[in-house]
Amino acid sequence: MQSFNYSSPASLADAAKALTGGARAIAGGQSLLPSMKLGLAAPDALADLSGIAELNGITVAGGAVKIGAMTTHAAVAASKEVAAAIPALAALAGNIGDRQVRNRGTLGGSLANNDPAACYPAAVLGLGATVHTNKRTIAADDFFKGLYQTALADDEIITAVSFPVPEKAGWQKFKQPASRFSIVGVFVSKGPQGVRVAVTGAGAGVFRAKDLEARLAANWSASALAGATVSSAGLNSDLHGSAEYRAALIPVLAARAVG
Repeated sequence: MQSFNYSSPASLADAAKALTGGARAIAGGQSLLPSMKLGLAAPDALADLSGIAELNGITVAGGAVKIGAMTTHAAVAASKEVAAAIPALAALAGNIGDRQVRNRGTLGGSLANNDPAACYPAAVLGLGATVHTNKRTIAADDFFKGLYQTALADDEIITAVSFPVPEKAGWQKFKQPASRFSIVGVFVSKGPQGVRVAVTGAGAGVFRAKDLEARLAANWSASALAGATVSSAGLNSDLHGSAEYRAALIPVLAARAVG
């Protein structure tokens, strides 16, 4: 792994200044560090966000669960407040990766990286969440832009995510056994943002399954998805599953998530 400069800013303002100077933010490091070891990423400088207290924590108020960007997956999974307000979100966090990933990986880091098979993007899009940064707020539908791409500017830092508490929500993941990434994952919800069905692992990035949403909006039940199909056009094909296989999994997992 190549040499690089390292800084640990104590405030959000200092972190933003470091990014303006060309540093790359590092959160839990569960994606960036392996990429650096493989030579797939070679930043000249890293700004470690772990020392910024204001980026950590969970609050539930005003019909929303607000989670700081540096809050770990393990903390979300263990939160009684999250489990009471959005059980599907706590369940999702508790099944990300392995113990190391859950104890080091963070909500903000996962979203900024936007791996096409990551779990958290499905929850953000599936609940119609709002991403807060040091500059603005970004609606979930506007945040994810494609393969490892988001709406974030180079010097923009995710500070928190607000998840509206739904009337109903569910999560199902068909995982790759070794990596525990989603071959296909589906998050469904019915709430302030209407009916939403978000899919991860199947394409170049997380996306909404609008046809399934329409069926569930008319009848929120697993039976409403009986016979539903999803086009395989543009979906991933690899050694873990063809595009057609992934397309077939989406309505099945959505029905299971509805329960």
